[in-house]
Order: sequence, then C-alpha cells, then structure tokens
Amino acid sequence: MAQYPEQLNGIFQALADPTRRAVLGRLSRGPATVSELAKPFDMALPSFMKHIHFLEDSGWIRTHKQGRVRTCAIEKEPFTAVEAWLAEQQELWESRTDRLEQFVTKHTVTTHAKDTPQ
Repeated sequence: MAQYPEQLNGIFQALADPTRRAVLGRLSRGPATVSELAKPFDMALPSFMKHIHFLEDSGWIRTHKQGRVRTCAIEKEPFTAVEAWLAEQQELWESRTDRLEQFVTKHTVTTHAKDTPQ
C-alpha cells in the first residue's frame, strides 16, 4: 500500500495500545459519549482524552460535540486501508510460499530420480 505509508503508520500505532483497541471494540457496537467510553478505565479524564484524540487524529473515530457532551463514532476508512494492505501482504507471502513449494517439489523429484536405480 505504497500510497498510504504515513496513514498506515498512524492506524497501526493507534491499534498498538490496549485502551484504544478496547475503545474501538466498544464503538463497533455504536456511537458512545466520552464518559461512557472512559467508565471502564482507571485513568483521569485528561489522560483518557489523549487516547480519544489519538484515535481521532489517526482516522479511526470522529467526534461530535453538542453542548458539553462529546460523542464518538467509528470510521470505516482505516479498516479499508488495513484490509487492502493485509490483502497485499497475503498475496505476496502466498506467492512466495507457492514458489517455495514448487522448488521443494522439483528438488525432491530430481533428487529422487537420481537416487532411484534404473
């Protein structure tokens, strides 16, 4: 995914933290307020907000503030970028393992033919 290297860096960095992964897991069930999201975590709200800002900056979530309430919702674009990158990686490694299998098979047949008396 050569066209998205910086985007993917932020996307994967956001997933590296268990708190942020848990927030994304909760948001997969639907939008939630920051207070609802912060409730299960034993940390001060300013510390939790750093996670929210990180997720928002990396594109995983969007927030909307109405009055004093900030609501978060998950974004689909990072999933698409990660899925495309993973598909490229899978294709690359499958082609490498296919070539390895062909090499081993050919080498085994050649070796077996040399060892077999005629």
